[in-house]
Amino acid sequence: MKPVEIAVVSFTSLCMLVWIGHMIRMKIRLMGKLYLPSSVIAGLIGLAIVQCCRAAGAPLPAGVTTVWGKLPGFLINIVFACLFLGMAIPGVKTIWRRAGPQLAYGQIVAWGQYVVGVGLFLAIITWMYPELPAMFGGVLPVGFEGGHGTAGGMTQVFADYNWAAGKDFALACATAGIISAVLVGMMLVNWAARKGYTTRKQNPEDVPEDDSIAVIPVERRPEAGKLTISSNALETLSFQLAVVGIAIAIGWAGKQGMLAAGQAWGNDTVIQLAKSFPLFPLCMLGGLLVQVVENRFDNHKLIDYGLMKRIQNAALDFLVVAAIATIRIEAIAEGLVPFAMLVVAGVAWNVFCVMFLARRLLPDAWFERSIAEMGQSMGVTATGLLLLRVVDPDYETPAADAFAYKQILHEPFMGGGLWTSAAIPLLAIWGGWQVFAIAAGAVIIWFIVASLMRARS
Repeated sequence: MKPVEIAVVSFTSLCMLVWIGHMIRMKIRLMGKLYLPSSVIAGLIGLAIVQCCRAAGAPLPAGVTTVWGKLPGFLINIVFACLFLGMAIPGVKTIWRRAGPQLAYGQIVAWGQYVVGVGLFLAIITWMYPELPAMFGGVLPVGFEGGHGTAGGMTQVFADYNWAAGKDFALACATAGIISAVLVGMMLVNWAARKGYTTRKQNPEDVPEDDSIAVIPVERRPEAGKLTISSNALETLSFQLAVVGIAIAIGWAGKQGMLAAGQAWGNDTVIQLAKSFPLFPLCMLGGLLVQVVENRFDNHKLIDYGLMKRIQNAALDFLVVAAIATIRIEAIAEGLVPFAMLVVAGVAWNVFCVMFLARRLLPDAWFERSIAEMGQSMGVTATGLLLLRVVDPDYETPAADAFAYKQILHEPFMGGGLWTSAAIPLLAIWGGWQVFAIAAGAVIIWFIVASLMRARS
């Protein structure tokens, strides 16, 4: 096929998968009860189609799957560039006052995933499977805390360090994480309700049917965004996309600056780290810079938060579908046992945090706060809010407010941010012990901070 035909077939087939995935989400009751995102269902359908075609000796055109494989690395830049665009960014003092304990707890959960993943690799997996690189220990936090977007965005980083299978393990880990977050999360909700730990008594069965079939009732449908520019001059969405492009351009310029600085420094480790550092966290900083300038100089407030969220979420949906559909099952099969060990250990850590750490570190509504954190740290932010809504449907506790404010400082570093992006290259360059020591030290520091805040509350 010609390049244009390949692009058309790739795009239309992804659109069909998205549509089919959402129809299944709506029509099959089990899918609704599991609260799986339609994009995950669509990706799994795409994965099944690709594998069945290969098994039948009639694989999909190579160009189509090649485009699918390249999409995550591009779309993740859009997702992160949109992260702060359109937001009224509060000061650090405001965030700390409203979400300090939540931030400290979230950092413990996130850094703990590195302790668990890398620690398990150093203690057991590397002895049982010496062929696996130290980067294997970082698959857990990349998949759980980072999610499908980060896992897909790290594809080139894994390839740069001669372990292309890392992308497949990370995506599989993200899929296992989001499914486990919902299943285990609902179990914990029932446990907390029986124990009387929830502020409001709410069972999963009480969630309205419209939620389970993923349809917003007509009378409650919110606005997608606001038009900020007259259409006789420029379509508002075109302007928002242009702003996203500028944020990505700033991120790309930052990447070039890192490379130049590394070469000027002359240190091989710094040069290697600069070359392998992914673009998407720098796009996030580019978006933050654009928004700071907009808040300072643009009296017309042309960047609209609602439309930016639509762009971000659309990019993430197509990213997830393409990323899951291109997982190489054969790579996962070769390391299925250590992969299963990693996932089980990651789930156990998150459950431990909810059942034992949260009540000792978080102030009021500790279960609501911790279950939202668990959903986010094993899946996506929407998963955390879903679990929170089950126990706090009207957001009557401080959990939703604290969770939202905490994300502003948490995401730039842990949820696919700067540390998440640097950890895999550091594991490849240094090995596991140094990264394990950094993560363990971070957990201890944040535990002390959380304990002090709890003692003063």
